[in-house]
Amino acid sequence: MLDANIKNQLQAYLEKVTLPIEIVANLDDSDKSREMLEMLQDIAGLSSKITLEQRRDADERAPSFSLNRPGEKIGLRFAGIPMGHEFTSLVLALLQVGGHPPKLEPEVIEQVKQLEGSFHFETFVSLTCHNCPEVVQALNLMAVLNPNITHVMIDGGLYQKEVEARQIMAVPTIYLNGQEFGAGRMELGEILAKIDTGAAKRDAEKLSTKAPYDVLIVGGGPAGASAAVYAARKGIRTGIVADRFGGQVMDTLGIENFISVKATEGPKLVMALEEHVKSYDVDIMNLQRAQALAKHGNSDYLELKLENGATLKSKSVIIATGARWREMNVPGEQAYRGKGVAYCPHCDGPLFKGKNVAVIGGGNSGVEAAIDLAGIVGHVTLIEYNTKLKADAVLQNKLFSLPNVNVVINAQTMEVTGDGQKVNGLLYKDRDTGHEHHLAVEGVFVQIGLLPNTDWLKGTVDLSKYGEIKVDAHGQTSLPGVFAAGDVTTVPYKQIIIAMGEGSKAALGAFDYLIRQD
Repeated sequence: MLDANIKNQLQAYLEKVTLPIEIVANLDDSDKSREMLEMLQDIAGLSSKITLEQRRDADERAPSFSLNRPGEKIGLRFAGIPMGHEFTSLVLALLQVGGHPPKLEPEVIEQVKQLEGSFHFETFVSLTCHNCPEVVQALNLMAVLNPNITHVMIDGGLYQKEVEARQIMAVPTIYLNGQEFGAGRMELGEILAKIDTGAAKRDAEKLSTKAPYDVLIVGGGPAGASAAVYAARKGIRTGIVADRFGGQVMDTLGIENFISVKATEGPKLVMALEEHVKSYDVDIMNLQRAQALAKHGNSDYLELKLENGATLKSKSVIIATGARWREMNVPGEQAYRGKGVAYCPHCDGPLFKGKNVAVIGGGNSGVEAAIDLAGIVGHVTLIEYNTKLKADAVLQNKLFSLPNVNVVINAQTMEVTGDGQKVNGLLYKDRDTGHEHHLAVEGVFVQIGLLPNTDWLKGTVDLSKYGEIKVDAHGQTSLPGVFAAGDVTTVPYKQIIIAMGEGSKAALGAFDYLIRQD
């Protein structure tokens, strides 16, 4: 099943294994079981430290397999064939079960080991989801570190009956001890914060003791990362606070307009950004959300308050909090979010195989989503508010060539309808005639642009009517010492490469501000 190139690469990784690994496969007579067995036999043949055992256990999903050590059961299982984006999850799991140390801070490892109680996690994924592996890898590692934790990755495309029974319509969806725990991308730190109730308080106390910064950057996307590199290179004390490092780029699959890089993917670019920032003396505070920014009286410092209660001080601040998916704000959208209303076609599209869906938005994102979904679902209806699509001509040509796509223009979305459990349709109004139409669909993919993350800044700095931060040619805001960059600002054209340039400009502006202070 594995080609020669993958085998060679995997064999090189498996040379790092120091402990014996037992693979226990639970199989039936299905084609998928035979496919899984072939893959596992390939893997076992690459290392003398790996053994393979076959079972037929009615109490376990079939096909599935667990990874263990002789005499030590590790609660780590793959229900499905972890190829696609999940192949990396399998490789990491093999290494970690095989004794290769994880790349994790010692205090986080100890925190996982000290968790008490019983934690049985289940993560439903699709193999095309680029957000799922981060969750799978975090929970797999927790299962390796702590015997009280078990985790199973479940391929939703393979276990459709379970997906339908639990009414799962978005991935990743995580269950803990049978109850829904979370949905969407989650880092290990976020998972720990939810199950270790004292973590937030300890984190806040630790952060509040940090010495003041010269430059404190809020946001870890392309603008924030660029600002951090430029500030650190000036030799000044630099910190970066990020809700999640990488920001919106982590949800971007294909990137083909980043100059000098012909093609890449969002997560790969974010990994490179983080490595670059970490090569400098930058204090990275990830998984932290800003709550308020203020300057008190004649104080030399600006104060940034975080949602966990911590307060950080800095002589200057660069805001690079980016933007989030714009919502339709119609009845039913929030009620059915994750139950048919989705924002990532790459992640959630496979869950709608053979079904009818709608895409809201006729820009590049909307048309790209419709093209992508057309290869998976039964039928796509694209709804556009204006009288014509705004997407590039090459995308429109591709869209109109597809036999299972219908385009409705000059239409206003009025409501997402459902049966109380999941989406069953969409109500839209013809803006010419005023007539309302009900479209029977099981999924609604919203692709109508972005909103700046500035809710926490209202009344602090001047904002445009669209909520963007107003900046001058140097990135300076209306509050002295506070700069801003990227999608959160009034600078036009929300592009990764522009955000990077604006981030570096804001850092230079902040440095110039600092050297002119008494």
